[in-house]
Amino acid sequence: MGNSLFAEHSTSKNHLNPSFSGHQTFPFRYTWLKKGVDAVMDNPNVFTDDDAPVTLGVGKNMVRSIRHWCLTANLIKKIGKSSDHSEGFEAADFGKVIFDDQKGRDKYLENPVTLWWIHWQIATNREHAATWCWAFNFVNYPEFSRDSLMKDLTDWIKQQEYIRKQPSENTIKHDVSCFIRTYCLSRSTVSTIIEDTFDCPLVELDLIREVPNENRYQFNLGAKPSLNEPMLAFAITDFWNRWFPNNRNTLSVSEIMYSKFSPGQVFKLDENSVVMCLEKLQAITEGAMTYDETAGLKQISRHENLDLLELLKKVYEQNTI
Repeated sequence: MGNSLFAEHSTSKNHLNPSFSGHQTFPFRYTWLKKGVDAVMDNPNVFTDDDAPVTLGVGKNMVRSIRHWCLTANLIKKIGKSSDHSEGFEAADFGKVIFDDQKGRDKYLENPVTLWWIHWQIATNREHAATWCWAFNFVNYPEFSRDSLMKDLTDWIKQQEYIRKQPSENTIKHDVSCFIRTYCLSRSTVSTIIEDTFDCPLVELDLIREVPNENRYQFNLGAKPSLNEPMLAFAITDFWNRWFPNNRNTLSVSEIMYSKFSPGQVFKLDENSVVMCLEKLQAITEGAMTYDETAGLKQISRHENLDLLELLKKVYEQNTI
């Protein structure tokens, strides 16, 4: 599956160690991310306080899950450089842009572009959401079952020498289950705990569909009407900054479509919809990026570096509610 790219960047100076847990088996819910951002703005140590369940209005395991998802989506960040959680947290700039009570662009998670942004953060987070990252970037078949996904993930993990702590079979099973429930509607039964039936907001993106009566799932490939052009410009810029340093001033459409961690892979887009968006890049970025087709080569050129925080603000200027 071409796993060398994941391994190469996971053994960098940051010593990433992919995690297959932390969410306590819960996909995040509509109010959780704002609750987490608000809470750390009021109290940096909220997640370790004894009264955290009361403050956040959830159970103890859900407190840990809220912390996990806020970190994974880059909405909060650790204060200091401690590897544990003792030094507390603060709201990241992205978290403030989206959820700040006074100036937040989408305080109540009503705009679909926020969900695309959150999905982008999660599906490219190699450290905190390894299964999500692996599934969207390395699974190269359109249809799968829970068992096949779990087997392939297990085989892949065993091949990665840089993963210092191999997860147990049970851990992988729970992680795969949580991954599927992040994007697919829950199927409640009589024995289902009521707290487990709340669906994740990312279900709205329709990225993964359940195949009726077959206990299988498939990626939804193609155009995504609620994904606006500024959000794609944000993703392209983030992808460019992470994987192609400043010595590169062009990217091909093929790289944007098919490279690991690219917008095409993470958003499961088709080439026609990507090209339609790229044709508007010059206006969206005020000339910082342009698209052209020269001698049959489709590519974009970057004429100046773009600030991701400013691009995120621009995402909300084009209302898609």
